[in-house]
Amino acid sequence: MLLTLGFGFGLAVSAVSAQSSESGVASTSAVPSSSAVISSVLPPSSSPSAVSASSSPALSISIPTFASASASKLPTVVSSEAPSSASTSALASSVSSSVPSSASASASASSVSSSVPSSASAPPSSPSSDVPFPPLGAPVNRHLVPIVPFNFTPFPIPSHQPISSIFIPTDPLSPPPVFDSSSPTSGTNPPTIPSFQDAWDIAYSKAKSLLSTFTLEEKVNITTGVGWQNGLCVGNIPANEAKGFPGLCLEDSPLGVRFADYVTAFPTALMAASTWNRRLIRERGLAMGREHVGKGVNVALGPMMNMGRVAQGGRNWEGFGADPFLAGEAAYETVLGMQQAGITACAKHFMFNEQEHKRTTTSSFVDSRTTHEIYAHPFLRSVMAGVGSVMCSYNAINSTYACENSPTINALLKSEYGFRGYMMSDWQATLSTFGSVEGGLDMTMPGDITFDSGDSYFGGNLTEYVRNGTIPEERVDDMATRILAAWYLAHQDSPSYPSTNFNAFNIPDEATNERVNVQADHYKIVREIGRAGIVLLKNEKPKQKFPHTNTDLGRPALPLTGRERAVLVAGLDAAPQRGGPNMFSDQGGNEGILAMGWGSGTAQFPYLISPYEALQHRALFNRSIGTLFDWQFDDFTPSALTSLLSQAARKDAALVFINSDSGEQYLSPDGNEGDRKNLTAWHNGDTLVQTVASVNPNTIVIIHSVGPLILEPWIDHPNVTAVLWAGVSGQETGNAITDVLYGDFNPQGRLPYTIAKSQADYDAAAKLMTDGQETPPGSDILSIPYEEGLLIDYRFFDAHNITPRFEFGFGLSYTTFEYSHLSITALPTPNDGDESDREAIRRWEAGKTSLASWPPTPNTVIGGGANVSDTNPTTTTGTGSSGTNSTTGTAGEGSSNSTSTGDAGEEGSSNSTSITGAGTTGTNSTSTDGTNSTSAGNDTNTNTNSTSGLNITLESRDADTSSSTGVSGTSTAPWLHRPAYRVQFTVTNTGSLPGGEIPQLYLSFPASSGEPPRVLKGFANVDDLDVGESKKVSLWLSRHDLSVWDSVPAGEAGKQGGEGVEGLSGGGWKKGARDLGDVKVLVGASSRDVRLRGNIPRT
Repeated sequence: MLLTLGFGFGLAVSAVSAQSSESGVASTSAVPSSSAVISSVLPPSSSPSAVSASSSPALSISIPTFASASASKLPTVVSSEAPSSASTSALASSVSSSVPSSASASASASSVSSSVPSSASAPPSSPSSDVPFPPLGAPVNRHLVPIVPFNFTPFPIPSHQPISSIFIPTDPLSPPPVFDSSSPTSGTNPPTIPSFQDAWDIAYSKAKSLLSTFTLEEKVNITTGVGWQNGLCVGNIPANEAKGFPGLCLEDSPLGVRFADYVTAFPTALMAASTWNRRLIRERGLAMGREHVGKGVNVALGPMMNMGRVAQGGRNWEGFGADPFLAGEAAYETVLGMQQAGITACAKHFMFNEQEHKRTTTSSFVDSRTTHEIYAHPFLRSVMAGVGSVMCSYNAINSTYACENSPTINALLKSEYGFRGYMMSDWQATLSTFGSVEGGLDMTMPGDITFDSGDSYFGGNLTEYVRNGTIPEERVDDMATRILAAWYLAHQDSPSYPSTNFNAFNIPDEATNERVNVQADHYKIVREIGRAGIVLLKNEKPKQKFPHTNTDLGRPALPLTGRERAVLVAGLDAAPQRGGPNMFSDQGGNEGILAMGWGSGTAQFPYLISPYEALQHRALFNRSIGTLFDWQFDDFTPSALTSLLSQAARKDAALVFINSDSGEQYLSPDGNEGDRKNLTAWHNGDTLVQTVASVNPNTIVIIHSVGPLILEPWIDHPNVTAVLWAGVSGQETGNAITDVLYGDFNPQGRLPYTIAKSQADYDAAAKLMTDGQETPPGSDILSIPYEEGLLIDYRFFDAHNITPRFEFGFGLSYTTFEYSHLSITALPTPNDGDESDREAIRRWEAGKTSLASWPPTPNTVIGGGANVSDTNPTTTTGTGSSGTNSTTGTAGEGSSNSTSTGDAGEEGSSNSTSITGAGTTGTNSTSTDGTNSTSAGNDTNTNTNSTSGLNITLESRDADTSSSTGVSGTSTAPWLHRPAYRVQFTVTNTGSLPGGEIPQLYLSFPASSGEPPRVLKGFANVDDLDVGESKKVSLWLSRHDLSVWDSVPAGEAGKQGGEGVEGLSGGGWKKGARDLGDVKVLVGASSRDVRLRGNIPRT
């Protein structure tokens, strides 16, 4: 629970309490203040009333109150994409809720300036080839955006022309069908690329028309949430009913509608990725989207597409695995499915939020190539799917926080990718007004600085920044237009679109929760994904049998025959939770079957089928056999384990269930602060398996886990005959596993990550950072260097010749498959499309690189500013005198519309300025005690960087440079993604049972490319092959698939932007080999099980 968070200039320590819903023990965290670095600086030309710093009054905020929601505070800690209370203190310590008087403002600012290290002593903000990463856990200085008034020019609109049968105009409600690689026409009709350009144009036209009638305050309202628990949803944008805008409801989660009843608890994204099945992933997205729409949600906060860099990462189960191509395809299909239902999807978290420990006080240091090829790729695919919104993450990126990071938001996402939707903050991740707005943030959530703080960085602060000329109103227009356009793009302006009919913060409230049932028949897709994502890791013949049992020594342990006379089910994971499926708030605990992790990415279970229930029901089918069904759910008690020895003996099969859980850091079940403390099974699982296997020769282990586990204590035990990796699959978990155990469904799931033999193998690539160095004054964040670069998960294992227990993409079947007849064909160079596209193809084929660069244009921002190294610190402060800006090193003409102060004691004085953007349209609130206060400029704006603009052009790395205008969307251009090569082969079922196969395509680039030994670039789902049946599979490779990112050399960094060193968007795509004939094509059943080899045709 949040305690008092009073932040003033003299405050040294902020104490908060985080209460775990499981233990009920409150822990206090003291966060040192960095007030010398981060105290507030007013925008130029502001003139606040005198306020005592010692009293630290909060900024006033006008927030509408929903009658039913005002009394519906949750009794336990909840989060909607929100940091825990402990984390909140770290964030909030970097802001101040008191406003300095006009007399003290400049003095405060000058003291700030004197404490900031010069650019000569500051650490680099982004690693490059000759600048090392900071060590893991080392303290680094947060880079802050200086306040420098700027002009704003909107981004150029992507101008890619439609291409017949390739790049097709598309409306989100009518996406292209899922491409079936094994259909008879897949070899002649390649997958199409949807173009949402026309749909966006129409949406923008409508948005601009509506916005033309809005006042400045009304525009700001669209960008500012109403505050935590001040609306029906976890995030709310206020309505403007007079202008015809109903407001927005934003709601978690990536697997269903959070904080609602009569909804479906879908399989996790990681389980969906384990299917490697585009159709199922699309259908899951569609079903989730329909449920959000049915509840009156406008924006569903998902999908999540973090990369699972750290094996222990708490939220890995919310994402799609540890490979960018797999995650990108899953994100693409999910977004298409969700938005087909009419919901606005939200791609998150942008970017590098790869661990929960210290997520708000760490900076990920990442180079440009790693960014483009790994972590940004799923967002690129989301933009290509027409995603309406993106959420920035809690962490800093190369020392600048993600939600005010212009190189990633403006240069990479909005310019290079051509993203036309809006960027929202994660909950409480907004840390400034000017820096966030200039850096590309369009919406702040939930609106207040910290939960229930009553103040906001947007709202009245943003309004005042515009009125005094610091932030151009054109930038606010851009923010509001993007938000409204995404609303129009989803056709949510339709009169038939449902209004919000539930109360996220008070489910029992009959006045606001209409209990609309949106489940339909979605349990079917839940069960289908649940079984399709199960991975068979081991399946051997039992070595012996007990007398009078029906164990068949002549066949593998699975599938079960149904003729077993006695079966044991052991393990807490097989059982229903004693307190029901929703026993723990946000699933923050586990005492039974594990079907999802914990945190804001969860949903309420309408019911939960445990393995015990499903298996016992199945045993009833065997009455003629007289099957005995026994169970033991006590994993710990010595007497129970002793009893288990006798129970497990003389059983045809002993089914042992173990699990491992994780989640978001505001909850810490069993001391796991979001991230897992280790990679061993929970609930004494390893001992449980060993105990049963010591007496039963047909021990079958089923694992429900949020990510990899170390299986070495028992995986080679001769009595462990079979292992099923069952993931975390939602409400139909028990039925799904029963379908596979009894052979009703032949397993065809594949691992979306590597299972290692030792945790040290993971740590060698990317170690979880739990404890950093002591932070000295002025250094409030710790470094997480991504030194492994492109080598995450299987790429690291391959590059370092580490043998895993089970490799990425691994999965067995009850039958066998043969691969044959590999052919690789180059498509003719296209002569359709734009001339610029044809020229780009010619450059690419010649081995040239197209650069997205931004030469500095002082005080002009195209879409937002990029930070460029400057040796002169720039500090901008308000002097308190009307119409004057005081800028260290820069003099400027002040705005004439600044607010003057009134006499204290004049109750209701009309010249009092407060936050007006959070639900109150065009009105200024006044203090009831007659004290006038101006609440604007609650920013920290001292930096060693100055601001320059983004001026995007295309260049060629070679001497014969070329350029063009309007190049937004260079990395999503159709020439780069249209099919260029066709790979065909045949898959035949050579076994004795029908089944499906997941063929995978990997490319192996020459060592000179700097790529990992092999990278996934294609996969197919070949369903339902009868015994002896063959199917031809067609996979298509694009130029993007065959490209690598060519970063701006370190020597050019200062010219290219990106905060003084290599810019994250500086560079371009080029061929991965001078001669593509040197690129090997590997087709097989996993990353290490290669069945067919070939080469790209030589050029």
